[in-house]
Amino acid sequence: MPPGGGGPMKDCEYSQISTHSSSPMESPHKKKKIAARRKWEVFPGRNKFFCNGRIMMARQTGVFYLTLILILVTSGLFFAFDCPYLAVKITPAIPVVGGILFFFVMGTLLRTSFSDPGVLPRATPDEAADLERQIDIANGTSSGGYRPPPRTKEVIINGQTVKLKYCFTCKIFRPPRASHCSLCDNCVERFDHHCPWVGNCVGKRNYRFFYMFILSLSFLTVFIFAFVITHVILRSQQTGFLNALKDSPASVLEAVVCFFSVWSIVGLSGFHTYLISSNQTTNEDIKGSWSNKRGKENYNPYSYGNIFTNCCVALCGPISPSLIDRRGYIQPDTPQPAAPSDGIAAYGATQSQSDMAAATPLLQSEPSLTSDELHLPGKPGLGTPCASLTLGQPTPPSSMPSLTAEAALTDVLPLKEEHVGHQFLTPEEAPSPPRMLAGSPLAHSRTMHVLGLASQDSLHEDSVRGLVKLSSV
Repeated sequence: MPPGGGGPMKDCEYSQISTHSSSPMESPHKKKKIAARRKWEVFPGRNKFFCNGRIMMARQTGVFYLTLILILVTSGLFFAFDCPYLAVKITPAIPVVGGILFFFVMGTLLRTSFSDPGVLPRATPDEAADLERQIDIANGTSSGGYRPPPRTKEVIINGQTVKLKYCFTCKIFRPPRASHCSLCDNCVERFDHHCPWVGNCVGKRNYRFFYMFILSLSFLTVFIFAFVITHVILRSQQTGFLNALKDSPASVLEAVVCFFSVWSIVGLSGFHTYLISSNQTTNEDIKGSWSNKRGKENYNPYSYGNIFTNCCVALCGPISPSLIDRRGYIQPDTPQPAAPSDGIAAYGATQSQSDMAAATPLLQSEPSLTSDELHLPGKPGLGTPCASLTLGQPTPPSSMPSLTAEAALTDVLPLKEEHVGHQFLTPEEAPSPPRMLAGSPLAHSRTMHVLGLASQDSLHEDSVRGLVKLSSV
């Protein structure tokens, strides 16, 4: 049958074409897979992380690399140029002892530099708000823009009053012996000091390794310096002093480096030995927190009164676990909304997608009105067989001046009782879901079907023309 001809079509049925799987309007509702992020990636402090958060260091690590170079170069020269001669002339135990000291120094250095010194986690926004509320209640509500002085709390430890200071950066009251490092921007538990030579803070969790590092480094420096001098003396007895210096120039470099380093390293080791024996930190000693000058009754509440006990607690006690969970995954604060099941443009969709959904109601996944619910005068229903139909020109669109009077539509669109609440708008007048008002008569508990008389009429005619083309083929 030619496409423009007007003849009867018998026993032909057609159904609405489903575009649910290929509609571009479905893309905003699909869940996007977001890669899980580790906490170290959004860590608020000024630290650098390596090996997926396993290594934690300060941001200024230039002096740390200098420390590594000095130890590696000095020890390498000693093992390469001095140990072979000393092992033959004196004993083979010299390179063995030197190797043990070297590996112990490197192990404790890396353990100190790459570990969490005892960083305290910052308060969450809810915890900070609750703490601020408690402080305001305790201090009284301040009027105007006045900011109260640094807030403190007092606790009693072993009969000694200790003040806990409030950290305005971390929004917490620091525990006893904790302090905020200005370089790393973290509150560190039992803060001792920030050491640029190891590239990290020294605190509760890595202090013993720091002490072992400087103590073993002192022994290694003295060991190298002593046997380098021995090497030069033995050579000078054979060939003279100047010839001995010419034969082993590396020994001269080692002796110079060790000579200028041994005083500071040995002195630092002695100072920290005193701190450990009295159970103090460098921060407390510099500030004179437990000095008798502050008062006759001022004493260190953390000391056990015994040097041996203090050393055992500092060097052999259990290591507390890390509190920041830097390799943990970030949990989303609010779950993402699930995809809507009705296929209508969601409130999070763009404006163009919402308008498109309102202008093309038959492309929605929600079933539209059937022939029993909507029957145009003079036109067969959408779901009934077309027994006889004469093709003609589409009916010109008609305008609908009023949308609020539902009774005016009943003469034109007879509806069933269960669909009395539905109202029909033209695509131009249909608002998109984000712009709906709460008091609008269009806000129903059931899904709105937006159909216009002109669009229904023209769509019906176009669908029949498509069927005629298919039947002609």
